[in-house]
Parts: sequence; structure tokens; C-alpha cells
Amino acid sequence: MLAGMTQRIISIWLPRLASERASRLKPVRGPFVLTHFHKNAQRIYCLNREAEKAGLTCDMSFADARAMYPDLISDLADPIGDAGFLRVLVRWAERYCPYVGVDATDGLLLDISGAAHLFGGERPMLDDIFARLQRAGLSPAIAVADTRGAAWAMAHFSPDRQTGVIIETGNSLPALANLPVAALQLADKTIHSLRRLGISTIHDLTQIPRVTLTRRFGASLLLQLDRASGAQPDPIELQKHQTGFTARMSLPEPIGLSEDVLNIVERLMHAICNKLEAAHMGARRLRLSAQRVDQNSVYAEIGLARPLRDVERMTKLFTRSVEAMDAGFGIERMRLEVIEAESLKLTQASHIDKKAAASDALSDLISRIGNRFGFENIVRYLPAQSHIPEKSFLVAAAAYSERAENWHPAGGRPLTIFPPESIGAIGAGPPQYFRWRNMPMTLAEAIGPERLLPEWWLDNSDWRSGMRDYWRVQTKQGRRLWLFFTPQNPNWFVHGEFA
Repeated sequence: MLAGMTQRIISIWLPRLASERASRLKPVRGPFVLTHFHKNAQRIYCLNREAEKAGLTCDMSFADARAMYPDLISDLADPIGDAGFLRVLVRWAERYCPYVGVDATDGLLLDISGAAHLFGGERPMLDDIFARLQRAGLSPAIAVADTRGAAWAMAHFSPDRQTGVIIETGNSLPALANLPVAALQLADKTIHSLRRLGISTIHDLTQIPRVTLTRRFGASLLLQLDRASGAQPDPIELQKHQTGFTARMSLPEPIGLSEDVLNIVERLMHAICNKLEAAHMGARRLRLSAQRVDQNSVYAEIGLARPLRDVERMTKLFTRSVEAMDAGFGIERMRLEVIEAESLKLTQASHIDKKAAASDALSDLISRIGNRFGFENIVRYLPAQSHIPEKSFLVAAAAYSERAENWHPAGGRPLTIFPPESIGAIGAGPPQYFRWRNMPMTLAEAIGPERLLPEWWLDNSDWRSGMRDYWRVQTKQGRRLWLFFTPQNPNWFVHGEFA
């Protein structure tokens, strides 16, 4: 947006995006729902207009829905396909303005500042958007305002959203006055608390002193209100386009064997890696789309522990997903795309460099486990600059961190550290007898003390007892424990156990 130009934002909400996309591929008549497994039950993910009229709602148990409407038509939700369709809509929306972003999983945000006159004004532009989306089988709700928050609120909560709402420049907050407080995109807990206090609309909220609201609900509530009114900036996060890192193939005959599918994946991977090499990039996440002869699509997605463009190693990661893929009566088109890429550093290869081979093997292991159980569940420990035992290390995602080459020794530390457990002993010296986890312990040997002081510049509630004197203790029962004594508040604790 140019300096001095008034910002204008369009919010397009597609509340039935998933069900309407499914109906485009396989038209249905009557109530239709998409389901997914959520909260330990099969629940409604999205539904069409007829299902809404029948009294069904999102997140309803599918069993309850079938009880209410036995002839209900259903299918499984496809969030990956919906996300791909939304990206297609982003590219389509760029015909109206160059600045387009995705809003959650079912909406678009367009910054049309200085662009509406190209379509004859904002109302003709909205009419054109409505007409094109409706011809595509979608039912949008649209609003235009000075701010992203105001446009979003009107598109989701205004009774006129089905025909397009235009808030005049500088009139955002008054236009929102009669909308519920949920239109400010607040946390559910905050909305519930406001309703209990009798604050149901944005007008009610603006009548309360800001100091009172901050003291009761924190700064986030006023931040959302200020963003909607324009007092605080709320920029659109533009959708990034990965161009060029795709490959597709139409097959002369449908295929269904996993070996045949993997052969096609390997051929597509060669094309992908050539494009990545030309751009000095490596793939971090790839998606395979396979269109069956019944026009339905199945998907497989893999992640990588580090940027890569090795055909053989990347193709192997698709093996498990392809073997589980339902090919139906055959697959006739396949498309492979890189959905996340990073710059790939060049390294000097050597036939005697065993470290590189070990690093590749570890990365492949992380990739295989991560694709099965989630990359967020694979972590590694890294050293931290702190003498406090609990803070002497960091836990980082293994796929987004490098192994620490050197750990600075910090004296004798146990293999396992856990929250301090009181043993109720007294006296400044190591206790001869004590009970730990309901087990009697007898002291055999004690090495120490090692005195540690708290970080005085931080208020750590775990160290409010002051200094600690640590001892390495060997018991006659065979346990090697890490004990500490707090002189300022005399007490003994077990803080860890050696191997």
C-alpha cells in the first residue's frame, strides 16, 4: 500500500469450502457431511446447506447425526485437498489485487487499497467476486473495511454478509457496535467470561474503561479491539508461492500396484531435483497427489529432517505412504510438488569423510521416524549457558537443530534429573538414614558439597529457598543419588539419580 493511501481490506469467508469442494467432484442431493476423527469420536467436519437446514452442526457426533437423519450422505474429510484448493483460490484472487493472504482454512484476505477503481468501485468488485465464486459452486460471505479485523468480523457475523457488506472509510468501530464480542476473534475463555459479566456486544465492551479491561482480561482483548478499529496495525500475511518445484505426469493406462506408483514417483523426483539444483535449493516437505479414474484424489506427504535433493533417499521416504494408498480402480494422473524448500549449502565431498555419511544416516532416520510419529516428537538436547542444573540444557526439535559438538563439563551430574523430592531429613551433613519414594535408604558414601547459588537477576520460584549444597551419595541399597541441602530453609531433597 502506498503512503497516504487509505487501506481497504476484503475478507472472503467460505464456511462450506470443504463440502462444496467435495460436491464439485461428486455431486450429491440432500444433506451431505464430511467427517473426521476428533475428540475420540467420528464427528462432522463440514456440511452442506441442506444438512444445516436439517439441524446438523459442525463438530456434532456422526452417530447423533445419523440418528437425526438416517439417510444422511457422508464422506471422509480431506484437509490436504482443501488446503490445495484454497491455494488455487489465492492465485485466482490475484486478479483483483496483488496482495492476497489465507485466512485460517476457509477464507481469503485481499488488500484492495487503490485497486477498486479498476472494477468500477468496491460494490462492482464485490458483485464480480460473488458471481464468480457462486458459478464455481461456492457460497461466500464477504465484507470490506479499513481493517482486517473489521472486515473479518462483518464477513463472519453481519446478517448482510451473504450479499456483501461495505463499511465506509473511518467508520469501522461504529459499524461493529452491534456485533457479538466473538467477532473480535477472542479466546473462548475470554468470550465466556465477558458474557457472564453481561458484556455481549462490542458496544458494551467500549463502554467499560480500558484500565478495567486490561486489569481483568490482559492486554490481548484491547489489542484485538484496537486492530479492528484501526488504532493498531494488523497486516495481512501474504501467501508465498513456490514456483517451479512441481512435476506431473498423465499415464496412458491406470496403475494400481505400489511398485508402479513408486516408479512414477522416482521419475517425478528426478524432475523435481533438477529444478531444485538449478535454484540451489533443497526440499523440506513434499506432497504427492494421485488422481484416480473415479476423479477422486489421494495424497501422500513427507517431511525431511534437513534440506535435500537426493532422488533415491527422498523416493524411499514415500514407500510407506504409497503402500497404504488406496488406488481404487487405478491412478491416471500424478503430481509431485515441493511445499517447503530451503537454501541448500554446498559441502565438500570426500571418500574418507565418515562424518558426512553418519550425518546422512541420522537425517534419514529422523525423517523416517518423523513422518510416522511427527517431527515435533523427535528432540535432541543442546547445551545452555547456565550453571543451574535444570537450565543447563535446551530441548530442541531434532529436524531443525544441529548436534552440539562440544559440551562443557559441569562436574558430576546424574543421568536423570527430576523435580526435587523432599526426604524430610534434618542436619547439615548427609543423612545416614532417610526414606525416598517409600524406600528406606542407608548412606554408604557421600562426596561433596558442591555449592550452587541462584541466578540473582531472575526470579525463579524453584530457587527461592536460596543456595543449595549438592552431594553425590551412594547408598547400601545400590542407589546412587544426587542430594542437596538448603541452609537458609533447612531441608534435604533428592534431585537426580546416577546410572
